Amino acid sequence: MTTYPVLYSFRRCPYAMRARMALLVSGESVELREVVLRAKPEAMLAASPKATVPVLVLPDGQVIDQSLDAMRWALRRNDPEDWLAGDDGPLIAQNDGPFKHHLDRYKYPSRHGQDPLVHRQAGRDMLRLLEERLTAGPFLCGANRTLADIALFPFVRQFAATDARWFDAQPLPRLQQWLATLTASGLFTRCMVRLPPWQPGDAATLFATN
Repeated sequence: MTTYPVLYSFRRCPYAMRARMALLVSGESVELREVVLRAKPEAMLAASPKATVPVLVLPDGQVIDQSLDAMRWALRRNDPEDWLAGDDGPLIAQNDGPFKHHLDRYKYPSRHGQDPLVHRQAGRDMLRLLEERLTAGPFLCGANRTLADIALFPFVRQFAATDARWFDAQPLPRLQQWLATLTASGLFTRCMVRLPPWQPGDAATLFATN
């Protein structure tokens, strides 16, 4: 039994990003284990046969292997910025379902054998809904960042980075500012710490400590 929860993560995975950001803001300390996706550690596979990050293993052996569940677990323990007030299930489901579908086919067209520009257009149409929503405030649920912002942010960031010049030219000023604000935040900087891949026997790397 370990002292801290163990988080298996991959730095660039958007699902792992949002889990790490929630853990950071909650102040929950975890042992962070960076994995190589083509050579996933046996300990991670034993904990979660689905074999995707993030995987959070609690000291009592409980396994949380869905990113949103990991976010909510951390925030229910400590939620200093009241992120759970912005736990907008339908908005997050739209991101994780239809938007992620188009994002994958835009970013990785060779994997799917489809026209990436068709999916870029569909993704942009969905982002226009976020642009409209941001007329009410700088964040998706009002004046402050919440769970909804952080749940969507890594995927919008990935979409924007696929062709940054094109994205910057789109008439989405509020969304572009929202993205820039979150990208420039100290929270995101801390979330994106670079670690070598974890190997059994490595010393623990604590993450999200206050």
